[in-house]
Amino acid sequence: MTNLEIVRSTYEGKTSEENGKNLAKYVAEDISWTEAKGFPYGGTYIGLDSITKNVFSRLGSEWIYYKFTPEDYVASDDKVVAYGTYTGTYKITGKPFEARVAHLWKLNDGKIISFEQFVDSQPVINAM
Repeated sequence: MTNLEIVRSTYEGKTSEENGKNLAKYVAEDISWTEAKGFPYGGTYIGLDSITKNVFSRLGSEWIYYKFTPEDYVASDDKVVAYGTYTGTYKITGKPFEARVAHLWKLNDGKIISFEQFVDSQPVINAM
């Protein structure tokens, strides 16, 4: 698979479970995952277990229908950028949000070695 195909597989599966399985299949053991400063889950997490605990589990338990809808991708050598929109509703407040976002993925030999999120965090914080 190309780097673009690998990244697309983490977003465009039939279910979020399929996306998660594809992510797990292609991540490097020591992947560095950075959520944007100012984002509620901001920080850098190393390894899939840490990412799951600090990001995915929280998104799954704190939000209703939280998702990223990709608009397009840009691929160049070992980098892939996916950009689009986050949407969801915060469970505690019942408030929905929509925010523009870009994800920068870096790959090496078919493995995802890093991820960095760029997002307008204010709509997310407002919903919380």
